[in-house]
Amino acid sequence: MISFQEQYENYKRSVDKALAALPWESGRLSRCMAYSLLGGGKRLRPVIVLAAAALVGGDPAKIVSPACGLELIHTYSLIHDDLPCMDDDDTRRGLPASHIAFGEAAAVLAGDALLTLGLELVASPLPGIPPERGLRAVAVVAAAAGWRGMAGGQMLDMDGPPEKPDLAWLEHMQQMKTGALFVAAAELGAILAGAAESELKGLRVYAGALGAAFQIKDDMLDLEGESETLGKPAGSDLKHSKLTYPAILGPERAAAVLRQKTEEAVSALGVWGEEAVFLRELALKAADREK
Repeated sequence: MISFQEQYENYKRSVDKALAALPWESGRLSRCMAYSLLGGGKRLRPVIVLAAAALVGGDPAKIVSPACGLELIHTYSLIHDDLPCMDDDDTRRGLPASHIAFGEAAAVLAGDALLTLGLELVASPLPGIPPERGLRAVAVVAAAAGWRGMAGGQMLDMDGPPEKPDLAWLEHMQQMKTGALFVAAAELGAILAGAAESELKGLRVYAGALGAAFQIKDDMLDLEGESETLGKPAGSDLKHSKLTYPAILGPERAAAVLRQKTEEAVSALGVWGEEAVFLRELALKAADREK
């Protein structure tokens, strides 16, 4: 039986190959887009797309292109997140941030272009997949990226919390900013593979809990990790006085909530039994990562 790590690398390799094969041009905008997209990364969201499709009986090889589309959208959010008007971070994945390497105007436009190209990849017809599935997938991804999802969550993050630290507010903000794209990843793969509504429901619960756990771990790493390992400045949340799980709960309680959310994600996969071993292991490893 193939190991978790081998399967993850297989999924990641197929995504990286497809990303590198996009029709990159020599112009400044294209170079800025490719710089941020191809400079590394876990490819976690497209891996979830492919794994969710496989879980419900689909062929992951058929939907690599829309899975890549989700990675483009995620990368756009990172470029904009690093801008001086947002988090003002100078490094990303161990390299100068896009606005440092290419200038702020190019970074803004590269983010815009990655978002729209990502939606184009999600919307493009796929052989053997009914177009109505594609239309539904586009709506799911667009909503997750938009004002009621990732962009709206970023605005809440920029505006900051109420005067009194509020865990409910933080959970709501992170569900939009981080969790929405995790849920969209699971839905995208499942919808394109023809999942039943009951299967979609279970995968939404899984991905929502996974996204929450991933964000809690990110908050903990920002507090405890090293910049060289993280590939971005450690202590950025503290620098910008951001509300985080450790800031509200303290490190020990934050770790307990991380375990709880990871258990929720694993539990949501119970109906699939051993067929869900990859996604189950993914949740466990995401909670135990060092970057």
